[in-house]
Amino acid sequence: MLLNKDAAVLRMNKYGNQSKPFLFVVDFACSSVWVGEKQESCNKGVLFNFDGVSNYPSQSDLAGKLDLNQKNITFKEYERAFKKVKSALNRGDSYLLNLTFSTPVQPACSLKDIFHLSRAKYRLLFQDRFVVFSPETFIQIRKGKISTFPMKGTIDAGLPEAESKILANNKEMAEHATVVDLLRNDLSRVATEIKVERYRYVEEIQAGNKNLLQVSSTISGQLAADYKSHLGEILFEMLPAGSISGAPKNRTLEIIEMAETHQRGFYTGVAGYFDGENLDSCVLIRYIEKTEAGFFFKSGGGITFKSKATEEYKELIDKIYVPFA
Repeated sequence: MLLNKDAAVLRMNKYGNQSKPFLFVVDFACSSVWVGEKQESCNKGVLFNFDGVSNYPSQSDLAGKLDLNQKNITFKEYERAFKKVKSALNRGDSYLLNLTFSTPVQPACSLKDIFHLSRAKYRLLFQDRFVVFSPETFIQIRKGKISTFPMKGTIDAGLPEAESKILANNKEMAEHATVVDLLRNDLSRVATEIKVERYRYVEEIQAGNKNLLQVSSTISGQLAADYKSHLGEILFEMLPAGSISGAPKNRTLEIIEMAETHQRGFYTGVAGYFDGENLDSCVLIRYIEKTEAGFFFKSGGGITFKSKATEEYKELIDKIYVPFA
């Protein structure tokens, strides 16, 4: 059963206070939340593997590939929403906005098959409703230290001097600096001793039949000694995730609602697992949803006043993939 925010906070605080392991899944609007114990989640059709921690038997012998048979939105469709966002940016209503779309796909296998065959740091199958294979950590809590790892900046790893190009790109620099500043502020709402431990480092991730370079930073802070009794409050103070909303957050969320042509649902929400002592969580990106109208792959990217529609449209399409071993 899905919970509202208030009920979810109470349950998460209760489980945390009892040092009881649990899984949580939160939608983008923070209005629908699933919270369950590890075995309960498996029985309810919610399977996860978060950096090697899972609630199902190993399927390591599986291998394969998948043609998504995607039908991309046209550039004109994208440009209409992009222009609305750029107008808001030019007025100063927002400095960074993550613009997303739904792309119709026709995968040749089930969501469960995609879950088992895909390879990513974070994988989640939610009741045959959606599957996620995300590379992006949201927050981690280790012995009272809370850390977040915003990802902003993507480039095809096969391009000549790809790493130098992404690190020198002025638009990407501005976008990354904005989200780091936003998440420093978000962390300061729940922790003290906030610091940026690593700034704009590059990681390579598998993206279908090619690899991408992704630029990240690491920001950390120190929680109060009784943090386990306040896990729900800590989580929701940080939501929605800054890397997939924008800054300033509240006004940017209003612009997203005006500009986007779909409902995000659980896409760009978060999911995580508390093992009784530590917590690990991810942003729900790289996402395929099953609906009455068919399957949809949801993707997007950050827009600043320096963004160009053609480049952002290409990034949107480049992120439509399933990483297979």
